[in-house]
Order: sequence, then structure tokens, then C-alpha cells
Amino acid sequence: MNRALYTLLFHLGLPLIAGRLAWRAWRAPAYAKRIGERFALGLPALQPGGIWIHAVSVGESIAAAPLVRELLRRYPALPITLTCMTPTGSERIQAIFAGAEYRGRVQHCYLPYDLPWAAARFLKQAQPVLAVIMETELWPNHIHQCTRRGIPIALANARLSERSARGYGRFGGLTAPMLAELDLIAVQTPAEAERFRHLGARSGCVEVTGSIKFDLIIEPSLISRAEALRGQWGATQRPTWIAASTHAGEDEVVLAAHRELLKQWPDALLILVPRHPERFAAVFELCQADFTTRRRSKGEPLLASDQVLLGDTMGELMLLYALADCAFVGGSLIASGGHNLLEPAALGKPVLSGPHLFNFLDIAAQLREAGALLEVADALSLAQCVDRLWREPATVERMRAAGLAVMQANQGALARLLAGLERLLTGGQSERAGHSL
Repeated sequence: MNRALYTLLFHLGLPLIAGRLAWRAWRAPAYAKRIGERFALGLPALQPGGIWIHAVSVGESIAAAPLVRELLRRYPALPITLTCMTPTGSERIQAIFAGAEYRGRVQHCYLPYDLPWAAARFLKQAQPVLAVIMETELWPNHIHQCTRRGIPIALANARLSERSARGYGRFGGLTAPMLAELDLIAVQTPAEAERFRHLGARSGCVEVTGSIKFDLIIEPSLISRAEALRGQWGATQRPTWIAASTHAGEDEVVLAAHRELLKQWPDALLILVPRHPERFAAVFELCQADFTTRRRSKGEPLLASDQVLLGDTMGELMLLYALADCAFVGGSLIASGGHNLLEPAALGKPVLSGPHLFNFLDIAAQLREAGALLEVADALSLAQCVDRLWREPATVERMRAAGLAVMQANQGALARLLAGLERLLTGGQSERAGHSL
């Protein structure tokens, strides 16, 4: 498949895309809003001439936040245009950059679908001097339209599993030219660098910078807020654990583990945070069937009789992690690939996960080898691990220290990424000469 065939199939598939969008809107009404933006129609007024950063959803938006702040500091004259594809990502972006210091400097809209005319219309309005794509959200037409306009393109914090590489490899006629148009591919590991080169990326454009997720900074105010909240709840000494970013099929396992824990720890509290907001209501009903459950979104004080706190708010995950004694990270008991293990580790929390961590293989391996990660397979092993951590303060302290040591040892990726972006911004793009447009 080449790009022309891909574009034709994309156009032919628009009815299916519309149907999927309608289905998602039925489940999550926010998908019914701002549909025009997905076709580059009715875009908000965008200040042109800045840096465009694309972060597909919540995780990438959070990872991009330190990068955005540093770019704003280094290039005060350049506005930042942040795009995403999901309502949850949009809400997170708007929450992170809601302060007065970002007004007029950070602008946001959905990224239009990967159609040449939509990509061209978006770029005509934004007119970026640099495009930065977070992780591996690769869209051939958006990338090609940037290349046609001489806009340098960087893939930041890039990751590419062996399985994903095999998938891309099946469409070499589309993938290889697309990767060859990228000016910087800042990858997390040497193995991923080799996969990108094998698929067609220009060797000199691939750099191993590490994961910027290790450069996460915890604000002291977050810890003090968590301590104050536990004090307000009268839960300073209450055994508390969190299961975060859970998917369908995991909540039942987590609740079964909590049921086991309550036999030994009658005052135990579970903070359960589903990954997707459209599941909040269903998970609340699931919890309520067997447990006294409080919804965080109601803003009501937690009672001693409450057994589960449902984290059904946006932008509070780090606070909820800080409230817990240990953290299970979801998306890992099912074959979803896991979610960010470093957020609880950065807070000094012992980290637990399921076995499916193919999106975070290197990070998981480092945490595991350091003794900062415990992996579980089912409700019983999850309950046993949490019970052990509550009974063994020395194990908690050992895992806390190990996780923080892994974080510290891997920091610096953000600085390396920024150095690469600076080269692109200042015109150090000699390899771009001779590009086929």
C-alpha cells in the first residue's frame, strides 16, 4: 500500500468513521461536540507561526506537559498549538494549561482526520515552524503535508514494540516513505531505534534520548494536599490502596481482591479509577452492588463506613495516587499493554501490575529488576501482594527507594529531546535537503 491508496481507502471509509464516532458519542456524549474540528472546519482562531505538538490522548498529554512548559520558557515568542484526538485528552490539556500564564501562549483543538485537504487546511491556519508528534501517533498525510511546506517534523518520546513494528512492516510502501520524512525520531531505547531504522527511518535522524516520563516532577503541594485530605477523612492510619487506569474486565478482579482484603483489614479503602470516563457510571454500579461506595465527583467527605472511593474526576490521578499506600496500574491484567508505571513510582509508592506490559517493556524491566514492581495474575495474588505491603513496612520502604532510584537514574531525556528540537528550530536540517516532495 502506498499513500495514494491509503488516502483513497480513508475517503471510502468515512461512513464507517462517522458510524464509529456516533457510537462513541452514544457512550460518551463529548464525542458529539466539535465534530467540525475533526475535518478542519470551524477551527478556533489559532495564532500562527509557533510549535505544533500532537498528543493523541490523556497519557501523551500528561507526558507532553513538561516539554510544553520548557518550550514556552525557551521560546517566549512562539505560541504552542496542542492537538489531540479524544475528549478526555482535550479536557486534560485544557486543565493543565488553564492558568493565566498560558493565556495567549497555549492554544488547543482536535487534530483533523488524516485526509490531505483537512491536514492542509489545519496547517494553513496554524502555520507551525516545527511539528512535534508525541510517541508513535503517525499519520502519513499530516506528515507529508508538513514536508511539502518545509516544516520540520519530530517524533518525540517515540516507542515501537516488536509487535507494532511487525504491523508497520506489513505496509512498507506506506511506512518507509513516511518515516523517511521525519527529521528527528527521539526514541526511548536502542532496540526501538533499530526497529525504526529497519522500517525506513533515516539513520542519522534516529536518536536514543530515553523516556521523558522519567523527568516527571512532583510538586510538594501535591503531597501536602493528599496528607490534608486524608486527615479530613480521618483516614491517616487507614490501609488504603489504589487501582488506577483500569479497563473493562479488570474492575471485577480488583473488587474481588478488595473483598479478600476486607476479611483481614475491615477498614481497608480501595480507590478505583477507571481509565475511560464513559465507564464511570457502569463501574459505580458494579462497586455499589457489593461495597459501600463514594463518588469523588460528588465532593462529599469520605466516611469510615465507605469501602470504595470511585475516582470519577479528570485531572486528579496524581492526587489519588498520593492518597494511597500502594498502587496497582491497570491495562495490564488484560492484553492492553499497561499504563504509566512511573507516576506512582515518582510518588514513592510500591507499584503493582498485571503481566501485560508490552507498551512499557523497558520501564517495567527496570522497575522489576530494581525491586520496585510486583506483578500479579489474578485477584488472589493481587490481594496477597497488597496485604503483604500493609504488613511489611520494610518492604514498602525498600520498593519506594528502588522506584525513586530508577526515576533518578533515567532523568535527562527531556533535555536531550529539547536539544534535538533546538537544532530543527535553528535550521540544522542538512539532511532535509533533497527531500522528495
